[in-house]
Amino acid sequence: MPLADDYLKYPARRHGMDHDRYQWSHLFDRKKVVWPNGARIALWVMPALQWFPIDMTGKPFRAPGGLTMPFPDYRHYTNRDYGNRVGIYRILKVLRDRGLPASIAVNGIIAERYPLLLKDLVEAGHEIVGHGLDMEHVHHSGLSDAAEEDLVSRTLALLRDASGQAVTGWLSPGRAQSHATPDILSRNGVTYACDWANDDLPYEMKTSGNPIFAMPHAFETDDRTVMMDFHHSEDSWAQQVKDRFDVLYRETDRYGGRVMSIPLHAWVSGVPYRVGYLREVLDYILGHEGVWTATGADILMAFRAQA
Repeated sequence: MPLADDYLKYPARRHGMDHDRYQWSHLFDRKKVVWPNGARIALWVMPALQWFPIDMTGKPFRAPGGLTMPFPDYRHYTNRDYGNRVGIYRILKVLRDRGLPASIAVNGIIAERYPLLLKDLVEAGHEIVGHGLDMEHVHHSGLSDAAEEDLVSRTLALLRDASGQAVTGWLSPGRAQSHATPDILSRNGVTYACDWANDDLPYEMKTSGNPIFAMPHAFETDDRTVMMDFHHSEDSWAQQVKDRFDVLYRETDRYGGRVMSIPLHAWVSGVPYRVGYLREVLDYILGHEGVWTATGADILMAFRAQA
């Protein structure tokens, strides 16, 4: 039976990208960015605090790190929860010893389950970033706009109330979005999101309301990605992060400032035999001149001032 004439016609197919969220541009042709005090690199450390429900369904898909054994999966549940009970405090000490501010992505439900933890993060001077309600509630296009709006607004309300901060940054569980996510984030007062990993500088994204900015939150040097998905050693992860920094640092000579993001998971880098590699990486980067340590909100403010 012959195919209908319109079978191979894709309604959004055209020259360029299949969405209009942002205009494509070549990183190396853009106006040079200069960070405060003439810094070459904006160092942005971003640990994630995640809660994986013990009765996860994994529908419509399981978030990275999600529980995989039959209920009750205590082995993986407690391993993930180690980050919230112990691991994050090791990471906080590493940051405190070096005087580093961080943006910390936090599942909204943690504000209810671990209110003392939120208090400790805020008192340490770190920025709180929305990270979805929990790691079971992923964002996807099967959600109605109303259902996704409820997830975003509830998450932000929990974190804003517990932290006293504006909470203007967002990282979706598993970095997953629906077609409507940027519009919903904008409506709820978010100014930057960290899900899209296609740049080394912030860039503006169009929404149905105020624009938001995509922040360059690295994916392939994320600690969980390298050590849990790729099964590389801790030595390898540390070297990859250093190599990433070296390339960005060299590029600043000709092309201007860059953002060096270090995504972390408290249940990955916060364990005793890995936290030393985090110290090693940070000390290597901080050993260079022209490194500005900042939160995501700081970076966006400096970028927008000269964009």
